[in-house]
Formats: sequence, structure tokens, C-alpha cells
Amino acid sequence: MTSLPTTSPPEYSDRLYNHDLAPLKSQTWNWYNIFAFWMSDVHSVGGYVFAGSLFALGLNSWQVFTSLLVGVFILYFMCNLIARPSQQAGVPYPVACRMPFGVFGANVPAIIRGLIAVAWYGVQTYLASSALVLVLLRFFPGLQSLAEHKFVGLSYIGWIGFMTMWILQAIVFWFGMEAIKKFIDWAGPAVYAVMFILMIYIVVRANGHINFTLGEVKYHGAEAIFPMITAIALVVSYFSGPMLNFGDFSRYGKNFSEVRKGNFWGLPINILLFSVVTVVITSGTLPVFGKMITDPIETVSRIDNTLAVVLGAFTFILATIGINIVANFVSPAFDFSNVAPKHISWRTGGFIAAVASIFITPWNLFNNPAVIHYTLDVLATFIGPLFGILIVDFYIVKKQQIDVDSLYVADSRSRYWYTNGWHYPALFALVPAVLVGLLIAFIPSLHGLANFAWFTGVLLGGIAYYFASAAERRAYAEGRIAPALKLTPGN
Repeated sequence: MTSLPTTSPPEYSDRLYNHDLAPLKSQTWNWYNIFAFWMSDVHSVGGYVFAGSLFALGLNSWQVFTSLLVGVFILYFMCNLIARPSQQAGVPYPVACRMPFGVFGANVPAIIRGLIAVAWYGVQTYLASSALVLVLLRFFPGLQSLAEHKFVGLSYIGWIGFMTMWILQAIVFWFGMEAIKKFIDWAGPAVYAVMFILMIYIVVRANGHINFTLGEVKYHGAEAIFPMITAIALVVSYFSGPMLNFGDFSRYGKNFSEVRKGNFWGLPINILLFSVVTVVITSGTLPVFGKMITDPIETVSRIDNTLAVVLGAFTFILATIGINIVANFVSPAFDFSNVAPKHISWRTGGFIAAVASIFITPWNLFNNPAVIHYTLDVLATFIGPLFGILIVDFYIVKKQQIDVDSLYVADSRSRYWYTNGWHYPALFALVPAVLVGLLIAFIPSLHGLANFAWFTGVLLGGIAYYFASAAERRAYAEGRIAPALKLTPGN
């Protein structure tokens, strides 16, 4: 494993280095911290609705769980792959991208991932604010008048809820990664506790009469194979965003064994258990409330106990804050800081994303499914190729070698300087892979492949980069790569 510098050598360029992007002096997260990260990422309103939607694909329960099992083990394998370079060097995702893209070219994947996070950050904040508005109206029905007037498409009470959630998330983020770690360490288990209570309540109210099939079973035997493959692809695609920048969190792992163990409990075990609880609750809403409800906030709102409604609503608020911070606040904080480290700190980068999320008016996006579908699909076409390029570069081209000092040097001494700080083979691999993804997104006849865009992106990006980097692969194979930099203070 590459040794980590203990100080900032004077040769490090302020165009590439600040305290937040520096390789960690101490890596302290254990397996539970990684497990808690995944709990916060899974336990949300979106995760609840997504899990339920898999059971409405026309498959029976065992087919869905088989698809889930395969999908989450693919996630587990892929997350272990993407975690290693950042854990090994102690650097966040955009800094790890300097290896395949060049020290300046890494801004391309950083900006792409940052923009995706901004869009999702706004949507998740809006979803959480809906639960808060529910509580406010339950306790203060006089506020209903504020729901009748709108500004920029959102009601006045909606603005109160949205900005309250925006501020709460900003407060947690402001206190740094240690505060975020403490928040997610207890937020995930807290959500589980309330979910289990809600599940028991629903089962008791339904007298145990639960049908685990959430929709009509349309596929039997061999004809179910393709829908099952689609379900597998949906599982991987849903988590493709946080998977891509998982290095932002794996960098804190004590060792790779702790990261791998945390991934095992956080992905296969956690996702399957959460899905079971979700399906029991969703299935039980039919006999209890007379119709099937896939929105957990609506389910909670129908409980005839004010304390239970408040507890449930605040739990889903807590859950959404958790996923928003780990998936859509930390990521752009590092990504935007990477663009101009001298001027943009980690906190500044995060607040750039938070402010931008207001101006995209996410409630208008969310209320127009076609717009948000195409916006996020276009951004998501970049995720697969970026993943494929980074994995091929680290494991196949560079044989898991990392020259940490070279990641922060902005001249020809850096192993990752390439051509003026840009590595064009990575860009040449990215462009055609993305173009194919855009064709799939916008050509109606290809929409059947849309669920597999991440997989096609990984394959196309990885294969294109493999051939584009032929010269560098030969240089590594023949030992013609310059020795690692050994920068120390005073050199």
C-alpha cells in the first residue's frame, strides 16, 4: 500500500491541493461506519418507493427477491472495486480520477458527478419537506391558507418546509465529516426501529392477511427471465450515483477489509431486509386502508394517532436528510472543490451545490416526470463510462499502483501530468460511450435499453479506454514508467 505523506510538501500545487482534498493522515472508519453509510443511503422515501416498485413489475415474490439478491451482489462487487483506490491512497473520488484523466482533466468527471448530485439534492430536499409540511398541517391546520398561494410554483407552506429542510441539512454538513459520521451512525438504525414498529402495526391491523405480491403476476417460467434481468439492472442503476463516488467515504476506512465488511452488511444484508419490511408494509396497506399505498409518508398520515404520525414523518425526514448528505452533499463538496482548490473549500463546494439546488426549482422538476426523467437520464449516461474508465485504469493499466505525490503536482514531474495535465485517451473513451447513452435516452425505439444504460456505459467506456491507453499499458508492462515522486518539506 502506498505510504501517505504526513504534511503538505511545498511542491504541491495550490491548483490541485487544499486541506480537504489532501491524502488523509489518519483513516479511522470501521465496518460499522461504512454499514451506516449504506443504511443512510438506502433508508429514504425514494428507496422505499423503489423497493416497492420492483414488486409491481409483474413478477412473483421469489423472482423479485432473486433479482434483488443478484443485483445487490453486483453492487457489492462493484463497490469493492471502486472503493480500493481511494482507500489505498486516502483521497476522495475526484482526486482518484486524476490517475486516468490527468491532474486537470479530472475536473470533467468531477463536474459531471457534481451536477448529478445537485439535481438529486434538490429533489430529495423537496421530498423531505413534504413530510415536514404534513406534520405542520396536522398540528397547525390554520396554516392551510399558506398552501393556497404559490411563489415560483411552490406554495408558501411548501417554501417554509423546503427551506427548513435546506437549513437543517446545511447545519449537519457545516460541522464536517465527523459530524456527518455521527449523524449517519444513528440515523440508519433509528429508521429501522420505526419501520419495524410500522410493519408490526400494519400486520396487526391486517390480522396477518398480507399478500406479498404488489401487482398482478404477468410472467411465468422462462418468460420471466427478461423482466428479472430488468429488475437486476434497475437495482444497480438506482445506486449507481453513490456507487461512483463511494471513494469519498471509503477513503476514511481503516483498511480495505473493514470497507469490504461494511459493504457486505450495508448492501446485500441491509437492502434485502429493508425491501422485506417495505413490501410487508406496502402490502398491508390494501387490507388496512382499502387501497395499496406506495408512499410511506401517505401511509403514516393515515394512522389515527397524532404521535405516531409525527414520529413516522420525522423518521422519513431524518432518513432523507441522511441520504441527501451522504449522496448529494459530500460528493459535490469534493467535486467542486477539486475544480479550484485554492478558492473553493469542501464546505464552499457543498454550499455551491445546495444553493444551486434551490435555483433549479426541484418541485417543478418533480411535478413534471418527463423533464426530470430526461434531465437525470442524460446526466446518468455519464456515470457508467466514468466508472468503467476508472476501474480499467486502476486495475488493468496501472496494476493498482498509486503515486500519491503525483496527484498534487502540476508539472511534468507528475506521473499523471500527461499532456498539460490532461489525459486524452480517457476523454476519447468517455465521449463515444456517452453518445451511445444519449441515443438510448432520446431515441424512442431504443428506450427498451434505457434500464441497461449503466451496464452499456461501463462496458463501452472501459473497453474504449483499454484500447485508447495501449501505449501507457505497454509502458507499465515494460517498466518504463518514471519512479514515484518522493517529495518532502524543504526539497
